[in-house]
Amino acid sequence: MLNGAMILVVATIIVKIIGAVYKIPLTALIGVTGRGYFSSAYELYTPIYAISMAGLPIAVSKMVSENVSIGRYRDARMIFRLSMRLFFIVGIVGTLLLTLIAIPYVFLAHSVENLWSILAIAPSIFFCCVMSTYRGYYEGMRNMKPTAVSQVIEASGKLVLGLFFAKFVMSRGLKRFEAGLSVYGEVCKDKAQALSRIYPYAAAAAVLSITLGTIAALLFMVLLHKFRGDGFTREMLVNSPRPRKPDVIVKMMITIAIPMVISALIMNVTNLIDNFTIRTRLTQVVLNNLDYFKTRFAASLQASQTLDSKIPTYLFGCYFSALDFKNMITSITMTLGVSAIPALAAARALKKNKEVASTINLVIRVCMLVAAPAGFGIAVLSEPILSLLYASTDSADVISIAAPITAIYGFVTFIIALSTPLSNVLQALGRPDIPAKTIAIGAITKVICNFIFVGIPKLNIYGATIGSIVCYVIIISLNLYYTIKISGCRIKVMSVVIKPLGCAAVCAVSAYMSQAVFSHIFKFGEASSRLNGYNVSTLLAVGVAMVVYVACLFVCRAISREDVVMLPKGKKIAKVLEKYDFLG
Repeated sequence: MLNGAMILVVATIIVKIIGAVYKIPLTALIGVTGRGYFSSAYELYTPIYAISMAGLPIAVSKMVSENVSIGRYRDARMIFRLSMRLFFIVGIVGTLLLTLIAIPYVFLAHSVENLWSILAIAPSIFFCCVMSTYRGYYEGMRNMKPTAVSQVIEASGKLVLGLFFAKFVMSRGLKRFEAGLSVYGEVCKDKAQALSRIYPYAAAAAVLSITLGTIAALLFMVLLHKFRGDGFTREMLVNSPRPRKPDVIVKMMITIAIPMVISALIMNVTNLIDNFTIRTRLTQVVLNNLDYFKTRFAASLQASQTLDSKIPTYLFGCYFSALDFKNMITSITMTLGVSAIPALAAARALKKNKEVASTINLVIRVCMLVAAPAGFGIAVLSEPILSLLYASTDSADVISIAAPITAIYGFVTFIIALSTPLSNVLQALGRPDIPAKTIAIGAITKVICNFIFVGIPKLNIYGATIGSIVCYVIIISLNLYYTIKISGCRIKVMSVVIKPLGCAAVCAVSAYMSQAVFSHIFKFGEASSRLNGYNVSTLLAVGVAMVVYVACLFVCRAISREDVVMLPKGKKIAKVLEKYDFLG
């Protein structure tokens, strides 16, 4: 499980680096308002995408793993063929659904400018669905490399094409404005009006690259399966029992998938309603207290040349800029859940209860070891990190608004990061209905909290963090309770929770103190330059914090031999560490 997770973690880190390389210059190109349009397209896309993708990939992975573990290789191939047909249909339906509801949605949300972005991203649902058949199949055989490589290809396509398309649309629009011509069908009086007209089209051009990236990744998976196959030999297939009937396999697949579809439906439709509520409540509170907001965010609004009517969209874009960091860490820990599904499913099929308990403890502990220090570090260095990323760009105005949001989410990242892995654990244990129920409770609470707190002028967009935190606390608490109850495993609190949190706290303190010290020592360069003393101090502080954290883990014996063995030359490293009694 750890080997598979490590492969996915490496791929995820590469994807996130590509994403950072993409989003930072993209924000500089299309502005925070343009990022608001870009992010708003996801409001509608994400729930439909998640519902389309929910259940079946996990069902395929779980069923393939179970059948391979007991030697039913012909069943595994049958599962692949049947899932391909199902996903083909689901992908078409998902794409058509998103296309059909795009127009009424943008009118209801008072954001007609988002239409082109939504239409540009709609086809990616179909290509992602087909690609997930291949990913689920290989993951079920505990081969995470195809998924990892396809993710990198998908992200790389988005990076190259997205920046190119966005740059082209922005440059063309500004040249027409400077020449006194109409800008995408409208004559603009000044640059601010011209930019307001260009941003929606530039965002749509950037979004189109996502669809093209999924096409490239799907093509890779198709070619890989065609020329490499699945590794089953003729002898394995001949000695395999006769496969179950197609209708039996489809019924099993749907039985596993339906609770997860319901779970995704609840969470993502709630998120859709929630985001719609945030935007409408934010619009109301800004319009009713316009002078207050213009005064409070005067510097940022002036620097970004944001029109009064676009303040809600601007604040929404700032909020999503802060979410990049929250999602970065959780996307890494999600790989543990993906890798745990086939491992737990195989262990359950072979009735290895000790292995089940060990895997559950391992998933939670590794999540804590990764998420806690990263989250705490981002929390205490939120402003320096944002300055490092945005200070030298045209989006420096986002820092003062996004930093508090980044810090709040940083301190609770270890809770948020456990959400998906624990849901995956319950799904692998044969209880996919439980995450659906816990998500429903948390999601309803989230909508209520956001409606209340975003409507308070002093909290405004910051109020959205309260609802999210309450939601995740409810989901994690209930999922953990049922995981323990169903599996019968005992969570080793000291090694799984207390040691990682303690070491993470030391890591955060060292990061904060070293940044403060280094920033007094290194004073060079202009604030608008990426290479200045303040940014160098931030990088050095991150390095110091990492060293301190690793040292603290060894001193507290929070690392086990299994953790080290999965690293390159891990066995040799483990022997040295065991010699000095550094492993728990």
